[in-house]
Amino acid sequence: MVACFSDPTIGAAFGRQLPHDNATAIAKHGRYFNYPNKSYVVGPQDIPRLGVKTAFLSNSFAAYRRKALLDAGGFTENVILSEDMLAGARLLQADWQLAYCAEARVYHSHNYSLVEECGRYFDIGVLHAREAWLLEWLGRAEGEGLRFVRSELRYLLRDAPHRLPEAGLRTLFKYAGYRLGRMEQCLPLRLKRQLSMHRRFWNR
Repeated sequence: MVACFSDPTIGAAFGRQLPHDNATAIAKHGRYFNYPNKSYVVGPQDIPRLGVKTAFLSNSFAAYRRKALLDAGGFTENVILSEDMLAGARLLQADWQLAYCAEARVYHSHNYSLVEECGRYFDIGVLHAREAWLLEWLGRAEGEGLRFVRSELRYLLRDAPHRLPEAGLRTLFKYAGYRLGRMEQCLPLRLKRQLSMHRRFWNR
């Protein structure tokens, strides 16, 4: 992954995450969808084609060019999650490119429950509501979500058809959580704590 920085235009790089042996079929698809087996480089020129996916990074397995990150403002403070994606977006704004290195690999996956899944997407909705510039600049997140659902359907039909009802239910929970997160300014603090995966954020 460090070798990516031999290209002076690269501001950040991240590697491939593979599912653990105990990962469910749904968790496996999430890794395969977001972390393909081919490396790539994206820059501001790719935003019309990739939208919000252009700024995708992973705080679990990434490296940054220090000067590029600091010049772009560093990591945003007081965000509920996805500080890596915000950093990626700011690097793109500063005309840096982001590299995905499929040859650098780690095992990292989560078998989230339905409630955890809903909470995570509630938090994503909160992020998108509070950092509205992100989607205004890159494009709406729903298109990428639809692409994910279609990919998941094909994967499960082939490899784990018995998981299809669960996947459908998860999609409903994720979308409901996300929409609630987008309207978090209308919700009481106590309810936001209950809905959120990162509950300590609301103590700030």
